[in-house]
Amino acid sequence: MFELVEPIKTERLVLRPFAARDEEDMLEFESREDVARYLFNEPRTREDNARELAVRLGQTALRKEKDTLMTAVELDGKVIGYVLLVWLSEEHRQGEFGYVLHPGFHGKGYATEAAAEMLRIGFEKLSLHRIIGRCDPRNGGSAKVMERLGLRKEAHFVESEIFKGEWGGELHYAMLAAEWRAKHETA
Repeated sequence: MFELVEPIKTERLVLRPFAARDEEDMLEFESREDVARYLFNEPRTREDNARELAVRLGQTALRKEKDTLMTAVELDGKVIGYVLLVWLSEEHRQGEFGYVLHPGFHGKGYATEAAAEMLRIGFEKLSLHRIIGRCDPRNGGSAKVMERLGLRKEAHFVESEIFKGEWGGELHYAMLAAEWRAKHETA
């Protein structure tokens, strides 16, 4: 089990539970077409955004299988995105992580910095054996984040599902706990 009680401070960011005050910052990126392009949701309206924020307010702990930890990524007091960790299987000690960042903050290493904390929580706090990440093959930036973090590309599913009205594919990346330890014991 893991509960986010105190904010996590990285070199440049603060990862913390979402709060009601984050609604406008969240809408600023969640309403964008270029943000929703590779996500299952459409750009969020103000009403959709408020509903989603209400859900995120309760996603502060991983107590059991299928729980999601969702943290706001804050830079200098502004929420610029989010990172998440889902506990997929307790028996098999599996998790999945993800991240979304406002495009105005791409290319600065923020997604990599924040996502590394989700891997750390999964491997070091939950003792997960394996964590996966998935992205659309057209989302080269997301794939590069996973590669920078040391995940290995395990699969490329070609035209595997109808996604927003057209055939879409999916890249699957993964890292094992032993790979995480090897990478961070020598760092």
